[in-house]
Amino acid sequence: MSNNYWDDDEDDLDTDNDVQMDGSDLLKKLRKAKRSDEKRIKELTEQLEGLSKLQRERTVKEVLEKRGVNPKATRLILKDIDDINEESVNNWLEDNGDLFGLNVSPEAPAENDIDRAALRQQDVVTQGALSPNRADDYLMKLNNAESAEEIIAMINAQQ
Repeated sequence: MSNNYWDDDEDDLDTDNDVQMDGSDLLKKLRKAKRSDEKRIKELTEQLEGLSKLQRERTVKEVLEKRGVNPKATRLILKDIDDINEESVNNWLEDNGDLFGLNVSPEAPAENDIDRAALRQQDVVTQGALSPNRADDYLMKLNNAESAEEIIAMINAQQ
């Protein structure tokens, strides 16, 4: 008893030269299609990498412009950070801003103190200022004064 599991009909396969020729032509066409697909994939990959690089550079430059940092820092940031977004660039600037003379934390409170001081000065100046209506009233009182004592009394009242 034999342990053959194939059909006897398969033994009669003809291996003509025409069939082999068609098979080799088909194989050549498949190889050619594979090469063209690989070439196209390579082109698309290069294009994607180029666009990704441009997008990363643009994101970094926009953040640097907002912060007032020299755009030459772009090269350093791109080398240090893999995942570029606005938050990661801001974090990098906070960590390495001293390289460019950027002091983020101390400047903000200093500006607020300067603004507050300017507002206080404005309040002091405008507190004792004469409005046009008050000036007209004083001029009218001065013109209507009948004696020097009234003028002196008006001056003493303003102090």
